[in-house]
Amino acid sequence: MKELPDRPARRAVHPFLSLWSPTAATMRLWALAAVAVNAGITVTGAVVRVTGSGLGCPTWPRCTPDSFVPAAHDGISPLNTAIEFGNRLLTFLVLVVAVACVIAARRLPERRSGLVRLAWIQPFGVAVQAFWGGVVVHSALNPVTVNVHFLFSVGMMAAACLLYARAGEGDAPPEPLVHPRIRTLGSVLVGAVLTLIVAGMVVTGTGPHSGDELASRFPFDIETVARIHADAAYLVVGLTFALTFALHVTGAPGPARRAALTLLAVELAQGVVGYVQYFLAVPAFLVGLHVLGSTLVWICTLRVVFALRSRGPADAPAAAPAGVSAPDAVRA
Repeated sequence: MKELPDRPARRAVHPFLSLWSPTAATMRLWALAAVAVNAGITVTGAVVRVTGSGLGCPTWPRCTPDSFVPAAHDGISPLNTAIEFGNRLLTFLVLVVAVACVIAARRLPERRSGLVRLAWIQPFGVAVQAFWGGVVVHSALNPVTVNVHFLFSVGMMAAACLLYARAGEGDAPPEPLVHPRIRTLGSVLVGAVLTLIVAGMVVTGTGPHSGDELASRFPFDIETVARIHADAAYLVVGLTFALTFALHVTGAPGPARRAALTLLAVELAQGVVGYVQYFLAVPAFLVGLHVLGSTLVWICTLRVVFALRSRGPADAPAAAPAGVSAPDAVRA
């Protein structure tokens, strides 16, 4: 009897695509994708501003008063329109990843309500961001609305970083991995980095690259706000150095020490970019690079803080409440 040829082995589905049978690793991949796309659209938003394309689509939700897609209109070049509309289209990529995070969190074998709630922040945040983008356009790029738009992005990146951290750990109460004073120093560092970001936003709203020649500017002295921003940067670098030193002398876990060193390196590189752009009269390319650096500083700061505590492995069941047996807690 003639033997049938062996069938080729079925290719395994990459865990990044297995939304319908997710694992903790899959969930982390989608959360990491959320971090990446939120950082990416923040940087492309800066590209829109430094290229003067902020009103490339002068209305919202349409691109022009008569069209949802780019169309020729007076006073704005086709290139500026394409840049601004391209940034709008990236919103759909962020939304796709956000919805994937929710699906993956809901379909995990071990249902984790806290993780699902964190995942829902992503699509909700995309909706808020899209609506506020319309406010920015209709306000003719008022620097207050532009800065609030950037703050929403900061919040979205923080929520995505937290989702990534929580997807890789269990639901047990957090246990500190370092001395309480070091954790306090980490919290102070987060506040300092937020202050630095806000100071940088004020500098941006005062200086050039408003996104359009018709956009208004803050009535501050650029030298003064730039000096305040630089002082905040010195504070952040000093706190980061102190945290890095404390983690090393106390024998903190390797991931925490490496995260602190990475943050310090990113901050120093960001400082170099900041000084170069200042002395070169703020060229557009370096402004975009500086915005990229600010997103990396923020993400790396959160990475350090999350590395200072542990909740156990992702597959570990949560601690049972008093009077409830462990099997009952798992079933619940």
